Parts: sequence; structure tokens; C-alpha cells
Amino acid sequence: MTDSDEKSVLLRYLQEGREALLWKLEGLSEYDARRPLVPTGTNLLGLVKHVASTEAGYLGDVFGRPFAEPLPWLAHDAEPNAEMWATAEESRDDIVALYKRVWQSSDATVAALPLDAPGVVPWWREETRDVTLQQILVHMIAETHRHAGHADIVRELIDGAAGLRANNSNLPEAQREWWDGYRDRLETVAREAQ
Repeated sequence: MTDSDEKSVLLRYLQEGREALLWKLEGLSEYDARRPLVPTGTNLLGLVKHVASTEAGYLGDVFGRPFAEPLPWLAHDAEPNAEMWATAEESRDDIVALYKRVWQSSDATVAALPLDAPGVVPWWREETRDVTLQQILVHMIAETHRHAGHADIVRELIDGAAGLRANNSNLPEAQREWWDGYRDRLETVAREAQ
């Protein structure tokens, strides 16, 4: 497999995660896109903002190709967790558009560099901060899919929508009654296992 083939495979998996994450916002009100549904405040729009910010750093700064726009929520004096939620002034369209611009910047980094291109992750421990583009692509695939999984749960809590994407839920085809019975069965098994 050539470097180009390996890059295309890695980018395909990264893009699938990106799109899955954005799909979780589709059809939601501004409130539902932002509302925290777990004690740590995790919310859909915040997940997108976080992943956009993370990708800008890993596929930009790490390789000396910083993202062209300032991300003030990542500044040293920003409040903790500022990248995990959108302010009232930051619209869903703003955050989604930012994420797509980050994709373009990241994809340009991947196109410009070989997979063995060296990078430095200054926020990692000294013994692990020297990396390659391939390593960081794998890291970003894992990071993006991890947060897409969080988004799966949050979206299901909002309106019951679940699955990988609109045309492929990646779940058994079943009616609501089946799912209710399935969940009840799991609850019974969990109680019996105590």
C-alpha cells in the first residue's frame, strides 16, 4: 500500500467520524443542540466545538501549520472547559462552519506531508510528544469517534434518535415496543446479577 493509499484510508475513517458527529445535530432546536444532559455538562454543540478545536491543534500546530483563525476558548486565560460549550453568541451554523474549515486545514496538512512527517505535541509528556503524522491521524480518528459515541448517547437522551447516520443506523431494525422490551430485559438481568 502506498503512502497515498494509507492516507486515503485514514482520512476516510476520520471523515466518517466527522460526519457522524455533525449528523447528531440535524433536526434539533438550538436549545436541544446546546442543552447539557449529564452532570459534566456534555452537549452536542459543545462536542463539535471541542473536536474542531482538538483537530485544529493536532493536525495544525503539531506540524507547524497552525489553524489560520484564533480559537479564544483555548487561550491560557480562558475559563476551564470553554471549548466544551457554545456561547449564546456562537450559533450552531458558526460552530459547524468552523469545524468544516478545520477539516479543510487538516486535510491540507495531510496532503502536504508524508505519513512519517515528524511533529511535536507540546501538551503531551516529554517522552511521548515526538510523533508522526500517521500517529496523529490515528489519534484524531480515535478522538473523533470517541466523541461521536458521546453524541450518540446525548442525542438518544434528547429525542430517542440513535445510530451511526441517517441512512445507516447500525442498529437492529425493530419497533419501539421491541426496544422497550429489550431494555426491560437488560434491567432485569442487571438486577438479578447483583
